[in-house]
Amino acid sequence: MKFLTSRIAALVALSMLLVPLAAAAQEVKIGFVDREKALFSTESGKKVFAELKGKTTAAEGQLKPLVDQMEALQKEIEAKKFVLSQDALREMQAKLLGLRNQYENKGKELEGQLKIDQARLIGPLEEKLNTVIANVGKEQGYTLIMERQVRQVLLYTREQHDITDLVVSRFNAAK
Repeated sequence: MKFLTSRIAALVALSMLLVPLAAAAQEVKIGFVDREKALFSTESGKKVFAELKGKTTAAEGQLKPLVDQMEALQKEIEAKKFVLSQDALREMQAKLLGLRNQYENKGKELEGQLKIDQARLIGPLEEKLNTVIANVGKEQGYTLIMERQVRQVLLYTREQHDITDLVVSRFNAAK
């Protein structure tokens, strides 16, 4: 294991020495794109976002009656727990549990449908965005274009290297 670790360290050190040589041979041009911002800033993305928001609101509307029933039953149980018989109290608690299960099942069903809709609507836009980013990279001579929002990898970038607005304008022009 130590041998492997020392070998990896040696390779990293060697590559660090070769980077300046490679940079001297060819200019390195790096750009950054905030894909999420780009996606939802495009005309098509705004329409998709509005449609998804409408579907989310509709899904919440389907769950609202169940939430109202659960809240009303919970209040009733709290108000009557000292005057009801144990059997009646258990029956009401069982009904509340049934409503909670129904709510969870309906919520999972609606969430699954929203994920399917999201993939169906956003998938083609992401493919087009990837194509636009690749074309901008080729046309503008970028060596590398990275995702700006990946915090685990990218800690700082200059605003001048952000090409998100250029990508959005090209995306909208591509139709």
